[in-house]
Amino acid sequence: MKIGIGNDHSALELKAEIIEFLKEKGHEVVDYGTYTTDSCDYPLYGEKVGRAVVSGEVEQGILICGTGLGISLAANKVKGVRAAVCSEPYTAKMARQHNNCNILAFGARVVGAELAKLIVETWLNTEFEGGRHERRVDMIMEIEKKDQ
Repeated sequence: MKIGIGNDHSALELKAEIIEFLKEKGHEVVDYGTYTTDSCDYPLYGEKVGRAVVSGEVEQGILICGTGLGISLAANKVKGVRAAVCSEPYTAKMARQHNNCNILAFGARVVGAELAKLIVETWLNTEFEGGRHERRVDMIMEIEKKDQ
């Protein structure tokens, strides 16, 4: 799978570990930055990954900032993105299984590297159930159309 990843300055080390983990699992990774620990604006990276996912440049996205919140909020402003902040594997599973989330976000100041790897692995290995959940995801996507 081709996965896009983005981060802010607080998550540079964790991003490197996640990229290595993903490559070990056989995934192709596109790194959208940032590439330094210099203070930066997380919305830029949330938007970059969001646009890459929606355009099909990558199949899924992973975003990391201090908490996962700010960067996911930015990504969710891109039409077609369903980004979920997950701090443990169960939420990651439900984000995919019930909500068909296409971007996973978490916080470098919230989860350690090993927990982050468990979250990523769970999210990537979970399929969307469809069925009754499809109707609800469609309802979520309809909300975007109301604001155009």
